[in-house]
Amino acid sequence: MGSQTAVSYLMALNSSQASLRLRPSSFPLQIPPHAKATSRNLILKFPRARTRATLDGKEQSATTTPLLVQEPQPNREVEESVKVLKNAAKTRRVVAEEVLSALSVIEKAKLDPSGFLDTLGGSKSPGRTWMLIFTAEKELKGGRYFPITAVQRFDAAGKRIENGVYFGPIGCLTFEGRFSWKKRILAFIFECIRIKVGPLKALEISLGQKDDREPSTKDPFFIWFYIDEELAVGRGKSGGTAFWCRCRRVIS
Repeated sequence: MGSQTAVSYLMALNSSQASLRLRPSSFPLQIPPHAKATSRNLILKFPRARTRATLDGKEQSATTTPLLVQEPQPNREVEESVKVLKNAAKTRRVVAEEVLSALSVIEKAKLDPSGFLDTLGGSKSPGRTWMLIFTAEKELKGGRYFPITAVQRFDAAGKRIENGVYFGPIGCLTFEGRFSWKKRILAFIFECIRIKVGPLKALEISLGQKDDREPSTKDPFFIWFYIDEELAVGRGKSGGTAFWCRCRRVIS
């Protein structure tokens, strides 16, 4: 079984059996209305007296000059689309048309991917696991919730990837290999397949990909459009788009 065939197989399976571990989003920093800067001033001037900042409604004194950082304004349409997908992951009741519309908005936003890999794969092995929630056809012409439990593990530290489909006590089928990352593209090569039936020890079969060649776009790959601590949106080499939700690692 080839690596690309394995990917196609996995993108045709999933379920809601794996538990989700969604984390609350961080709250944006609020800059007080009185802290305004005009376009004429290249240097911000502050009074010599001690400045005061408020935190949770309480005044606090500060003897140092505050550093004002201008954060980029969030794309409200992207924010709303992310909320739609997170709700879909939790409930699986958001209609497909709304999910497809949200995926389209996120794809077109062309967000900065500089922090994607660290969020996707964590800072240390064995990395982070993500459950496939929804898969869409090429050009987002249609889509559906994935019907069985399919989980992917990305290990940014070890540059390893694992795809698995899980059938509860019946067993599981997993593929493991290595990946490379360039900008927003994660290309991968599967090196082995593991088949586990019931309580029996897993059978491991080599796929003959043990050379040191770095994965490239000639191999299967994902193009990532959005990744945060709860949600990941990407498109496969075949053109289908999907989104995943952070989950616990599946122990079989």
